[in-house]
Amino acid sequence: MSALPPRAADRPVRRRRFRRVPVRIILPNLVTLLALCMGLTAIRFAIEGRFRTAVLAIIAAAILDGLDGRIARALKGTSRFGAELDSLADFVDFGVAPALILYLWNLHEIKSLGWFAALIFATAAALRLARFNVMIDDPDRPSWTSRFFVGMPAPAGACLALLPLYLNLSELAVPTGRAWAPTHIAYLLAIAFLMASRIPHFSGKTLPRIQREYVVFVLFAVATVLLLLATWPMEMLAALCVVYLAMIPFAVRAHNRLQAADEAAAAAREGPPAV
Repeated sequence: MSALPPRAADRPVRRRRFRRVPVRIILPNLVTLLALCMGLTAIRFAIEGRFRTAVLAIIAAAILDGLDGRIARALKGTSRFGAELDSLADFVDFGVAPALILYLWNLHEIKSLGWFAALIFATAAALRLARFNVMIDDPDRPSWTSRFFVGMPAPAGACLALLPLYLNLSELAVPTGRAWAPTHIAYLLAIAFLMASRIPHFSGKTLPRIQREYVVFVLFAVATVLLLLATWPMEMLAALCVVYLAMIPFAVRAHNRLQAADEAAAAAREGPPAV
């Protein structure tokens, strides 16, 4: 007679071993967590009334946010976990933190309306990030769409939303107070609309190739901008915000031109309609 199989309770329990995670996957996530810490620290500085330091923390979070994805792609360390962590960090850094900073700075002068504008901005950032995550998984997108963002990206929206604060902290010393609060609220709502809308913006992911004879001039221009940022950070941030806003019509025109060409090519492939 054959032996009966051992009962489940009598079988030796196998300990589950943790799967080893390579460093190339951990490193981008560490950069994302560092960006998250910068966003939370910006809120702390705003509560303490140190708005200049809070602004610099948001800018640092934006720089780190731009680095983590590039590091992940360079090291081939992209993962679904990293993408979800990046979205959560972006919502805090570029949705919650700027809204709270602006409310603590001047929007609180008109309490209910100022808080409403802060809520709208944070909600628009959440919608923008959710739409971005959905569009990444779309396999039918034309290749040229990678040149554009649909709606203002969250890091750019956060930096642009702080423009009134740049002007106040700069040499211009634009005044604040209850009289200026409605203007700041209207501007914040406009940036929230640009984030939640489907207006295209240049992505900056696909940079054009620079001819060899122009490399020196490009390096000189970049070095000049960095030196100006180090010397007059608030003035340069305000100027960069104005330049970014001025580029939106050009992005819309370039997007519409490529979309029309793509639709014309699709119609040509289908051929004339059957009679």
